[in-house]
Amino acid sequence: MFKIGFDNDAYLKNQSEKIQERIAKFGGKLYLEFGGKLFDDHHASRVLPGFAPDSKIRMLEKLKDKAEVIIAINAGDIEKNKVRGDLGITYDMDVLRLIDAFRGYGLFVSSVVLTRWQDQPSAIAYQKKLEGLGLKVYRHYPIAGYPGNIPLVVSDEGYGKNEFVETSRELVVVTAPGPGSGKMAVCLSQIYHENKHGVKAGYAKFETFPIWNIPLKHPVNLAYEAATADLNDVNMIDPFHLEAYGKTTINYNRDVEIFPVLNALFQRILGESPYKSPTDMGVNMAGNCIVDDAAVCEAANAEIIRRYYETLCQVRKGNAEKDQVYKLELLMEQAHISVTDRKVVAAAVQKAEETNAPAVAIELKDGTIVTGKTTPLLGASSAALLDALKHMAGIPDEVKLLSPMVIEPIQNLKTKHLCHTNPRLHTDEVLVALSICALTDYNAKIAMEKLAELRNCEVHSSVILSQVDRGVFRRLGVNLTTEPAYQTSKLYHG
Repeated sequence: MFKIGFDNDAYLKNQSEKIQERIAKFGGKLYLEFGGKLFDDHHASRVLPGFAPDSKIRMLEKLKDKAEVIIAINAGDIEKNKVRGDLGITYDMDVLRLIDAFRGYGLFVSSVVLTRWQDQPSAIAYQKKLEGLGLKVYRHYPIAGYPGNIPLVVSDEGYGKNEFVETSRELVVVTAPGPGSGKMAVCLSQIYHENKHGVKAGYAKFETFPIWNIPLKHPVNLAYEAATADLNDVNMIDPFHLEAYGKTTINYNRDVEIFPVLNALFQRILGESPYKSPTDMGVNMAGNCIVDDAAVCEAANAEIIRRYYETLCQVRKGNAEKDQVYKLELLMEQAHISVTDRKVVAAAVQKAEETNAPAVAIELKDGTIVTGKTTPLLGASSAALLDALKHMAGIPDEVKLLSPMVIEPIQNLKTKHLCHTNPRLHTDEVLVALSICALTDYNAKIAMEKLAELRNCEVHSSVILSQVDRGVFRRLGVNLTTEPAYQTSKLYHG
């Protein structure tokens, strides 16, 4: 059952006020390292029900007259054609997507910084491409012994070698297509150059997770560890904050480990460090906007289980190590949960065993679980989707939303003309057919009107789904998991 546990309006207000407060602290110039996803933070929306996936960008939109954006991308990632796992596009293409998205919200993207520049051929071509599109591009270079070699880092041969990014506004948001892009280094390099130009500028970090002012083993923080199992991030009590203030706050290992170095860098650049702890650097107000802790805990526990299944599937595909599975099993033990808590799992597996074919189960918002089986006409995902819409619309089970007369011509098109081997309709084909039928059929019409109610519902499949079906479920806003098994024994699964 989906329950609101997070006040999104309060978050937008409190977060923008906190950032403005931090700008004022540094005399009117702040470089804000923006971690995580800006536009489509679906992890946050799942573990903090009520959090809108675009909350962070909407918050920045409130500050658009004061803000500009710098996007950092590692030149090595361009050379390697590094791909975003969630979107399936390369980092260099994602930079263009991000720029378009920022501009769509009226935010000013001032430049792109190519970090760790070593004259990579692909990076050179990419710079020319960006400049051809009218964008300002700057180069930042590797520094030997970075970040520990502080005398070299804070010198003309360290940060001093980097090209100074010209900025004009008091809030400079530094973001990137993914981790390892050099966001923090860009911020600190800019502060070094600003200081040399006689401009007082500060640094802050915006990471939503882990949430610093909730318990270490709170399900939301455990869910963050589950989401970053591949990075080996570990949540921990911030020892520097505890020593400085006598207060327990939560951070993660990488920030805690790097803080002494950052502290020394600040002292070298500014003469003194503005922060006593990694927690001090953050501006995250998400923890203050949780209004129903029980709902949030339930949602976060569900997310841990979903991450477990996703990792099992990645291991099956050869894209992850079994150590990640073991870590997630440990997290489930710490949260006192198991896969049996995900009701759709048992329903889908049982249906598959009964029919000896793939099956899909959907848990609706009223708690009803609907299952779909594989038929000669429909895949299990398509069947489950139609049955779910029928249930929500109050249409009797015996009523067929799509008649064979509608389905068969589509099958003929697929097999005879488009050379598909699988005649069954995927979810996208079913929805197109249903939308056409809705023009003349009342049942199809009222079923289509229920599509939006699938958002935040839980779905489980007894087999790994095709990219088409996964994509449709993602766009419908359902929370999907699958068993780590393929429908066939083929080696290639396109």
